[in-house]
Amino acid sequence: MAKTRKTRKPIKQMTDAQFKAAFPNEEACDRYLVCRRWPTGVHCPRCGSVNVGELTTMPFRWQCYDCADQTSYRFSHLVGTIFENTNVDLTEWFKVIHLMVTSKKGISALQVKRYMGFGSYKTAWYMCHRIRAAMRDKEFVKLMGIVEVDETYVGGKAINKHGGRSGRKGGPGGKAIVAGAVSRKGNVVARVIESVRGEHISQFVRSAVSEKVSLLASDEAWGYRDLGTIYPHKFVRHRKGEYVVGAVHTNTIEGFWSILKRGIVGTFHKVSAKYLPLYVAEFEFRYNNRDNDDIFGAAIAKC
Repeated sequence: MAKTRKTRKPIKQMTDAQFKAAFPNEEACDRYLVCRRWPTGVHCPRCGSVNVGELTTMPFRWQCYDCADQTSYRFSHLVGTIFENTNVDLTEWFKVIHLMVTSKKGISALQVKRYMGFGSYKTAWYMCHRIRAAMRDKEFVKLMGIVEVDETYVGGKAINKHGGRSGRKGGPGGKAIVAGAVSRKGNVVARVIESVRGEHISQFVRSAVSEKVSLLASDEAWGYRDLGTIYPHKFVRHRKGEYVVGAVHTNTIEGFWSILKRGIVGTFHKVSAKYLPLYVAEFEFRYNNRDNDDIFGAAIAKC
């Protein structure tokens, strides 16, 4: 009897109608942000004290009594977030975040401008980059289990550059290099690195992967040659036609590269090296929350 292939259970995210019902006005967004930012209760963003009192004359404003003796410090729920000192309503911020986290391959700032009806492309571009910066996982847990590591090159061909100039830095033809590590059926960590030399590869792997992994799989690239002194490292030889040898392969991380590159080529068309780390952080966040039915709430908590 033939085995039936298990189908992956779809993750139900908020539809547009559900989103509008949940956030009909500015006050609803304010209350949601407070709950997500301070799930255990409001505390002072300056000193961390929970000895705070809500101001009755101004909604969503608090005063820290531990800071009050010297500075009479008052704060709102927007202090220290990407929404601070913004002229855009939270309802619009929330909608842009919802568009970004529910689009598998991202949404461009130009499309955000058209969809939201912003009068300026700069406004949409600014908001998208602020959201991407908030998505960066600065305090991630090092990967465990079976981990795959690989690198990819992002950028156009040197022959297509202005004047036919070829790049001297980065990867082939001056392309930017992105290194990645993924735990099978788990999270991914991706960073833009300077080169594929052994010291840069080793520095990335040490920062992203725990030394207690059961297996570290890669291809035969020269930059991975010294990882065996630290990790249980095995590799496949792509040049000899090897792609899967037992549990050793890099198919999972290559799947992530596919999503990243299709998003860059199909959605953003081009990405500058300066802002590439932000785009990588966006795709990393969506990948790591692919099974999270409350990916929007996770994004708001990081903002």
